[in-house]
Parts: sequence; structure tokens; C-alpha cells
Amino acid sequence: MRKFFALYLLFFISLHFSAANFPADDVHPYHVGSVEFKYDSKSQTFQISGKFFLDDLENALKQKFGKAVHFNDEKYRAQINSYLTEYCSEYLKLKTDNKFLKINYLGYEEDSEAVNIYLESEKTATPKKVETAVSFLYNLFDDQINIVHVIVGGQRRSERLNYPDRYLYQNF
Repeated sequence: MRKFFALYLLFFISLHFSAANFPADDVHPYHVGSVEFKYDSKSQTFQISGKFFLDDLENALKQKFGKAVHFNDEKYRAQINSYLTEYCSEYLKLKTDNKFLKINYLGYEEDSEAVNIYLESEKTATPKKVETAVSFLYNLFDDQINIVHVIVGGQRRSERLNYPDRYLYQNF
């Protein structure tokens, strides 16, 4: 009887925790990304990088542009670069000392289950005030969290932006 009970318990536990019982959205139940704005005094630009879950970014691009792309497939690279250029220009803004800066998309790379996006601002003097607008993946998730880091002159300021908050103001 103990063997039967042990087998029954094992079966129940394995059935309960099997992948078939988890919806696809629960693969990683937290929707978190990070964006870093680092001022480089030598180039007088902000070096900007973002890191997001690969599947979330694929789904956000599909939602925005109506066509699926796959980061791990080389045939989509040109289309992904085109989509990310437009996506970043819409969902990422930077303003220093009350002046909006143009941001140039540089490229992306896959990092296991994440995607790193690289951008650079136009030249600007060392800022005293930095304002950002970050709304990556807000078009897909209403529980998206973006961790934003701003680094100027070695001073790092970080804040968490929860959907629908997108604005961050920092003085240096």
C-alpha cells in the first residue's frame, strides 16, 4: 500500500508541476528590462544599452509591426535592425539640460535568452540635468518594469520604472 501511495503522490506532483500546466506567459512571470545611459566625456556622447528577454522583444516587435521575427535566425537580421531602429526611436528618448538629443541605433546582439541593444546619442556637453523616457515593451505588457541607470561623471543613479511610468529625471 505504501508503494502505491508513493507512486500516486509522485504521479500527482509530476502532473501538477509539468510544463503542460504552465501557460506560455508564465515561462518568466516577471517582465523586466534594463536600460543604461552612460555619459562618455571623451566622445561627449551617451553610450546607451538595453537588455531585454529575447522572447518578449520578439513579441513586442511582432505586436508593433505585425510580422514575426526571430533573433536566433540570421535571415531576419536586416528586418530586426530596421524594426529596432524604429522601435527605439519611439520608445526611448533622452533630454539633457532641457535639450532633446538625437539617438542613433547601433545594433544588437543575442546573449543566451536576452537581447542587448546598443545606441549612442549625439554629442553634448557634460549635463547637469538628464531626463529620459523609457517605455520599452509597454506596447506588450501592462506589468513591464524597466530599470534605468544614468551615469554621469562616475555618479550612478538608478530607478525602477513600472508601467505606465516612463519618465526619469536626474540632476548631477
